[in-house]
Amino acid sequence: MNLLAALLFATSQDLTVLKPDDQPKKMLQTHLLAECQKHFDARRKTVEAIKTPEDLKRRQVELRAKFVDALGGFPEKTPLNGRIVGKEDRDGYRIEKVIYESRPNHHVTAILYLPSGPGPFPGVIHPMGHSANGKAADYAQRGSILMAKNGIACLNYDPIGQGERNQLLDAAGKKAIGNSTGEHTQVGIGALLVGWSTATYRIWDGIRSLDYLASRPEVDPTRLGCTGCSGGGTLTSYLMALDERILAAAPSCYVTSLERLFATIGPQDAEQNITGQVAFGMEHADYVTMRAPRPTILLTGSRDFFDIQGSWTTFREAKLAYGILGRAEAVDLLEWDMPHGYPKTHREGAVRWFRRWLLGVDDAIVEQDFPIAKERDVWCTETGQVLSSLKGVSAFELNAQRERELAATRRKLPAEDLRGEVMRLVGVPVKLTPATKGDFVPVSNSRPVETKGWYATEPGIKVTALCTKELGPRDSVVVSLRGEGKPRNVASAQDLTTLMEGGRQVLALDPRGVGETSGSEFKDAFLGFHLARPLLGQRVFDVIAVGQRLDRPGLAAVGASGPVALHAAAIDRNFSEVTIEGGLISWSSVVRIPLSKGQLGNVVPGALKVYDLPDLAAAIAPRPLTIRNPIDAAGNPVSQAELEEAYAVARAAYKAAGAESKLVLEANR
Repeated sequence: MNLLAALLFATSQDLTVLKPDDQPKKMLQTHLLAECQKHFDARRKTVEAIKTPEDLKRRQVELRAKFVDALGGFPEKTPLNGRIVGKEDRDGYRIEKVIYESRPNHHVTAILYLPSGPGPFPGVIHPMGHSANGKAADYAQRGSILMAKNGIACLNYDPIGQGERNQLLDAAGKKAIGNSTGEHTQVGIGALLVGWSTATYRIWDGIRSLDYLASRPEVDPTRLGCTGCSGGGTLTSYLMALDERILAAAPSCYVTSLERLFATIGPQDAEQNITGQVAFGMEHADYVTMRAPRPTILLTGSRDFFDIQGSWTTFREAKLAYGILGRAEAVDLLEWDMPHGYPKTHREGAVRWFRRWLLGVDDAIVEQDFPIAKERDVWCTETGQVLSSLKGVSAFELNAQRERELAATRRKLPAEDLRGEVMRLVGVPVKLTPATKGDFVPVSNSRPVETKGWYATEPGIKVTALCTKELGPRDSVVVSLRGEGKPRNVASAQDLTTLMEGGRQVLALDPRGVGETSGSEFKDAFLGFHLARPLLGQRVFDVIAVGQRLDRPGLAAVGASGPVALHAAAIDRNFSEVTIEGGLISWSSVVRIPLSKGQLGNVVPGALKVYDLPDLAAAIAPRPLTIRNPIDAAGNPVSQAELEEAYAVARAAYKAAGAESKLVLEANR
């Protein structure tokens, strides 16, 4: 091999550690699913022990309280300020276009379908699935009309991110986020940080919609129901479990089981994931059994991506629970050979169910063909968007308002108390044990890297690493973290030499789900939330576990790994110094900037009730800390003034510790 060929071979040499047989891309998800399974198995034993009505009622109360707590609770009810903005008589029924406020100046647009005649009629709310046109969707109009033509009032309302309720508009007044699930997840990132979730907004809209429906003189408030498909099935499931006014319920094409959901398509968008749900033992079946013995029918599809096997498992559990209460006939399942959707058979099944339990009429109505309106014809606003027409408050703004309230009232905790709270919130155990060192092998022609290998931080988790030499117990070491992962070849490893000043060695580390083991951060993050172990906290655990094998290592982080490094150093004082390049300036930035980029994996639910990233920097004092060129949540560089303002708490802490010179804050603009 000539000199040029040897040089090209050396600089392109692969520095990956794990083999294809290790299935590195599936490692984290496999581990998380195994952890979920432990909780599923434990829950099964708990449910099997329920034998009496008292047992069941006790579980209903306990789970409902945990459910509401996981949502962050609900606000006080405020005036709905409902108004009718349009009316239309149709064949056998009539409609009213209505607007009301689920929160002050936070507007909900809806169509109220009313049977002909004076009433009072039973009333049903119809939360939407993820149709971009919201209440104008074909199936929503048909289902609502079918109810009105059969003696049942129906309120069909737009969710946030759909129809007339897009929560972020561009300069032209059009939706700024591509699809409803994308907007729901973006809303959820900020909401989680302040202790809420997208589900909190969606459920509260549903509760207030039920309030509006019950307030109408044409509606009997003692005979209320709820039905919806897909995302609307999700909301029906939540609402029927939490609001006792819902006498009869018919969720469509959602209810399966988390156990089967995770084993098939995995976690879905933000509203369908409740923080800590798997950890505190709430399954899909509990949405039904929490409301027992009120009448419930599950509308399912044999070929739905919400697994039908899980639907039947849930139904069998619910049937036993209803039987314990002596009301087995009040729960049923309708399966149709169909994919995902809310077809004629489901619409008929729902209306038949409501006629039986809300009207006392047990018949088999059939849906006939009838005309439906064009999207513009069901607009309640002039522009087709509440934000541009009514200048109201968006969910993003509500998140930001909450963040400002928390920042103003958040009390400063002593360092050790803060450490304990941080560990609790990120899911790092109090007892920390060093990682187990796995196989490290020499790598030739790969300067500055000499060895590569892995550490086991917990069963099923291998974190990969590159070393600039075989490390001894007394070596001065810097642990290097990069958002995109450790170097993949010798050429990209050259910049490790900048960390080797003063004879230090470098351990370039990939925590779980980074670099070689990166999979679906979206799914891994939501699985972590379900387990009350945020993905950030799992990575912090890895860094600490590896760091504890070393003698007072330094910590250097680049990009998205910045929050991981701040947490690791604030928790474990074994890290002697910290340098962060291009990291996120603060979580307040994430909440205040709707279009944040790549932040889901760094979210810690409820964190801003207790601390923000600059508070972690303060907790690192008096150890040396350098923060250079930070960015905001959209990836834009911040100014020196913005950096100084955000990290004033850290400046104060270093001054109080007599270590002002050990805190370096440098912005790149």
